[in-house]
Amino acid sequence: MVIRAVLWDVDDTLFDYATADTVGMRDHLAAEGLLDGFGSAEAALDRWRELTALHWRRFEAGGVDFREQRRERVRDFLGEPALTGIEADAWFERYLAHYEAAWELFPDALPVLDLLARDYRHGILSNSSIHNQDRKLRLLGVRDRFEAVLCAAELGFAKPAPEAFHAACTALGLPPHQVAYVGDQPDIDARGALEAGLRGIWLDRAGTGGRPELKRITDLHQLPALLSGDTRFGAPSTFG
Repeated sequence: MVIRAVLWDVDDTLFDYATADTVGMRDHLAAEGLLDGFGSAEAALDRWRELTALHWRRFEAGGVDFREQRRERVRDFLGEPALTGIEADAWFERYLAHYEAAWELFPDALPVLDLLARDYRHGILSNSSIHNQDRKLRLLGVRDRFEAVLCAAELGFAKPAPEAFHAACTALGLPPHQVAYVGDQPDIDARGALEAGLRGIWLDRAGTGGRPELKRITDLHQLPALLSGDTRFGAPSTFG
């Protein structure tokens, strides 16, 4: 099976979302004078991430639109249910300024994108919005490397739904079996892609392991050999 294109997840795959989220929220809460109200920066970050996951699930289920899920997240985090949409948006924009100041690609992202550029076409499929991810990719200097950028907010369905993966393949004009998908979530990304007919690859940066049914890498530098079927460089030791 010849792979002709690679679809990428963005957050915690190419872009170090976890670090930016931690640094950005800590700096934002300090500027807002809110750190003491949560007991610690870690407790505040845990609560923010819990609410992010909760409200994102609501968005994915179609219960609320993208902007409103963000406003509800802010209201719940601050414990202020009466906060207006304008006030919630302003709070979130102040957070974004700190968050964006901490944006960085992972060190292996650019070298591997460079290495793969000659032999593979590239696209993005993200469970976010085009407004967020297009801006992020442009500010990080890599938007022009991707032929297509598709996001759940505009598609109307999110990974691991097969429709999301198939829409991205259609945008590239390729059948699923000629496309690989690389992401940091074993079920949402790798298994979802596999079940949609793509070659799903789990980027397990933490070395968690334990999913022998999935193709797994722990560093993007292992990806070129995996895509080409060249196993001379030890890639099989990272599978499973």
